[in-house]
Order: sequence, then structure tokens, then C-alpha cells
Amino acid sequence: MKSVLVVCFNDLRIDARVKRQIAFLKHEYALSVVCFDADPDPAYTLIKVRKVPLTFFRKAISSFFLLAGLHEIAYRILYDYGAYVNELRQKQFDLIVANDIETLPFVYQLATRATKVFFDAHEFAPRQFEDRLYWRIFFRRFNVYLCRKYIPRVQGMSTINKSLAQAYYDEFGIMPIVTTNAPDYVDYAPQLRLEYPIRLVHHGIFTKSRSPEIMLDMMKLLGDQFTLDLIYLLPESASAGTKQLFEEFKQKASENNRVRVLPPLRSAEIVSTLHVKYDMGIILVPPINFNYLNGLPNKLFDCIQARLAMAVGPLKEIARITNDYKIGVVSEEFTAESMTGVLQGLTLEQLNAFKSNTSLAAREMNAEFNRRILIDTLKKIMSSS
Repeated sequence: MKSVLVVCFNDLRIDARVKRQIAFLKHEYALSVVCFDADPDPAYTLIKVRKVPLTFFRKAISSFFLLAGLHEIAYRILYDYGAYVNELRQKQFDLIVANDIETLPFVYQLATRATKVFFDAHEFAPRQFEDRLYWRIFFRRFNVYLCRKYIPRVQGMSTINKSLAQAYYDEFGIMPIVTTNAPDYVDYAPQLRLEYPIRLVHHGIFTKSRSPEIMLDMMKLLGDQFTLDLIYLLPESASAGTKQLFEEFKQKASENNRVRVLPPLRSAEIVSTLHVKYDMGIILVPPINFNYLNGLPNKLFDCIQARLAMAVGPLKEIARITNDYKIGVVSEEFTAESMTGVLQGLTLEQLNAFKSNTSLAAREMNAEFNRRILIDTLKKIMSSS
């Protein structure tokens, strides 16, 4: 059996994409996983690495080298995982799957001439957080450097949708395969809504950059025919400022008795809970950066498997799926007023038609489809000379 190593500088308990990736691979290969933390699983060998603490000193020193364009030195400061290299080199993997651009330099310290490397870029690294001034100053050139140096060396790569795949091809000359963030197929029948209110839901990570206050403003404009639950995860690594902002957001939300902010669900509970409790998923995220504009998030596919209709802003990929499968409404703008306009005109008959149409979308967009694409690609890579 071929040996495969998955590398992810993240906590897998909150990284649904990499968890699914591991689920695809663990029964096909002798699998090992490098990450910060994960739930135990006897189907693979878990190698935990200690997350590098970003102390004030480390930030200051790395900032100097980033500004100076000394990217290799900056990388060694920011991603100081060299202590794990010797141990991992002895294992001699047939293939290494690197998740996100920051893992590639580490992976190439492990890879021998015989090791194949597959890169899951997730989103578009050269423009990851371009809405943030500090990121543009310190990290844009750094990410572009890593992409230009390492992407041409990989034997294959993937990303989350066609738009980002084309962006990588245009910039670096390599066309990634597309594997979406869709969960497992669930054979649910749509739960048709026979009376008001229509129960809206939004779930995901709380962050200021996604402008969650727009949904609160929307609920002030909508009448009693709608309720909204916001199921938010606040990561343990969130800054003090983000934690304070979240508390303020919850206080503001509590002023509307048709809005609730609820604690996060375990991954295995998300689709079943959405199916039973809600009618419509809402995604209203202004495109403040390239990856938001071209985003295709987990929550869309969770809602589809739960057989929920969708209410989305005009983000390119999300709007395309919503319109192509006729599973919901798309606002003209990323504003509370625009979304209110399309929702106020929604009848229960239209809602139920959208929910019924999700059955086709669920059959065509699920984890099994992505599993076949990924496994077929990796087999070809490992069989090539």
C-alpha cells in the first residue's frame, strides 16, 4: 500500500475541507497526518506539531525580513517547524498532500526525489487577505514569492472552484483540478413549509470582514414572516478585539426578538440540524477581497444537503449555483435593503419549489464526487515516472 502524508498547519477539528480530504484517503493509503490538533482516528497516524506562537518579538523580526524581501528567512521565523523534519524524512512517503501555500516550503524539506507532491491551494493565495492593509504591506509579496517558487514544482494541485483554478492558471501556468467543499450526500426529502415564519439560518466562523451586521439590519426591515438564527463559531485563536466585537454583536442581535445567536454545532450535526430546524440558508458577504468575490464556502453545500432554499448576495460562484439549480434568490447588491427586497416578494410556493430543486443539486454536488476526482488524480500522479 502506498504511503501518503497530509500536511496542514491548522486544527483539523475546525477544518472541514482537510477532514474530508483525510476521509477520502485513509482507506486507500497508509496515511499519516501532520497538523496542530485533531480528533483521534485509528485509521491514520497523527503527528501533532506545536503551533508557532506569534510573540511580539517574532512579529517584529519577521516584519523586518518581510519588508526587506528576505522571504526564506521570514518563513523560517513564522513557520518554525524544522524540529519535525528529521523524524518525518525517515518515513519516506510516496506522496505528500500540502494544504495551503504556507505548508509547501516545509513539505519540500521532507520530499525526496521519489516523493510526489500534491498541493491543495484551497483559495487564491496571492490575494488571500488583500482587504487588510497590514497583509498587503507584509504578506502579499511573500505569498506571491512562495507561489512562484513552489507551485511549478508540484505534480498536481487543486482549488475550490473554476474561477480560482483559472486564476492560478493565468498567473502560474498550472490548471488545478476542482474539488469543492461539499459534504457527504444525505438522502433527505425536502421539508416543505406550509405556514410562516420562514426560518432563515446562517452558520460559520464569526469575523468582522464578513460584515455580519448586514443581516441584523436586514431583519429590522423584514416583517414577522421571517426569523433568523446565526450559528457562529468563534475560534479559540480569535484576537481580543474580535472577541469583544462578538460580544457587542450578540448584544445588538438580542434587540430583535426574531434573531438568535446560537453556539456552534459539531461538524457531524450541521446538516441534520439545518434540515430539521430551518427553511432557508443566507449568505450575504460583501466581496471585500478576491477570495470572497470568488468564494464557494462549506455553508452553501451544507444547506443544499439539508435541502434548504438559499438567499445569497451576487457572489459569482454562489449565485451561479443558486440560479443554475433554481434553489433560491439572489439579491442585486450586498445590502440589507437589496436582500430585503427579494425576500419580501418570496411566497411559500416559491420557497417550496426552491427546496424541492435542492434534491438534484445534492445528488450532483457532494463529497463522493470530489472523492473520485481526488483519488483518480493522485493515482495517476503516483503511477507516473
